[in-house]
Amino acid sequence: MSLEALANKYGTPLYVYSADQILDRLGMFHEALEGRDHLVCYAVKANSSLAILKLLAEHGAGFDIVSGGELDRVLAAAPEAAGRVVFSGVGKTADEIDHALNVGILEFNVESEAELDLLSARAAKLKRKTRFALRVNPDVFAETHPYISTGLREHKFGIDIKRAAELYKRVKGNKWLEAHGISVHIGSQIRSADPFGAALGRVHKLVRQLRREGIELRSIDAGGGLGIDYHGGNSDPAARVRDYAVAINAALDGFEGRLLLEPGRFLVAQAGALVTRVLNVKQNGRKTFVITDAAMNDLIRPALYQAHHEIVPVMPRAGRARAVDIVGPVCESGDFFARDRKLAPVETGDLLALLDAGAYGMSQASNYNTRLRPAEVLVEGKRARLIKRRETIADLLATEIP
Repeated sequence: MSLEALANKYGTPLYVYSADQILDRLGMFHEALEGRDHLVCYAVKANSSLAILKLLAEHGAGFDIVSGGELDRVLAAAPEAAGRVVFSGVGKTADEIDHALNVGILEFNVESEAELDLLSARAAKLKRKTRFALRVNPDVFAETHPYISTGLREHKFGIDIKRAAELYKRVKGNKWLEAHGISVHIGSQIRSADPFGAALGRVHKLVRQLRREGIELRSIDAGGGLGIDYHGGNSDPAARVRDYAVAINAALDGFEGRLLLEPGRFLVAQAGALVTRVLNVKQNGRKTFVITDAAMNDLIRPALYQAHHEIVPVMPRAGRARAVDIVGPVCESGDFFARDRKLAPVETGDLLALLDAGAYGMSQASNYNTRLRPAEVLVEGKRARLIKRRETIADLLATEIP
């Protein structure tokens, strides 16, 4: 599909996703884990588009959610997938727990002793027996951005792995709680398979200990976090998944239960691009600014994480590349996509594509400066369809009372 044609038809900024790419990535996990009982639970927070959720559900995926709203999205896209949902997150409310209990999700990933007590109370109140897994914190370091590292003791996530056995034993025999599994998630955008193997090795050791003490867990949730290459390198994603699977299988040797996985970014990031139009090219002394109609409210990752996205002209012009700052029109100095980035010549009206923007792009977008969030398009083979229309000012003001 021509990005230029899509931009002309649907306007800019515009998110464009490839369905084929998403399904190809899902298939990599199935191929690498062939022979092991597993369920890929897509991390909805990465990109919560109903069309993408429906696409994945139709191909057998489950879902990892972190809020009641994300559960509602899964139910709207694929109500039949409720039994393939795991509910993670450190701050589940009683209403969210009740909602998940009523629709019959697969399991709750419990992150504290207080949450376990709340889950027990709500299950008893509703008279619904429920499956749970303790999310343990294995104290494994994963080399990634500190904002997306989650596996150390000083992080807010999970339960100290040394206390987990005590909690499983404390609720053994509870009429409304079934100790179904154990969960771990050490962070996001992790490029090496070694930390995953180390974390799962510690988890498997605990599972064997619990079995000896009469507590049989039937699932291990390995979480997500497998990273991608944002710098346009020649890395082989299928090989990365194979390495990941080898590390996990080695750590779980002898475990015959079900393996749950929660990839998000790896499935959708490189399937998406944010297409934006150049508003003008501005010279300030020695500094050149390329000002686009997309801004930090559309894609906040560079401002929030200093994240790198490759940026390319949709229709390249001849000429020597030069260092520019690529920025948006929002009234913040942090409103940038790249600084001192070499870019081929561009002029007012040209289109740029910010690559690898399928994850944590639209899902983190906002209406800062009363800006309308982008439209979204899904490309399926040789066909493209609008999966979310562009917002209007009426949409933004509908909930407000002057």
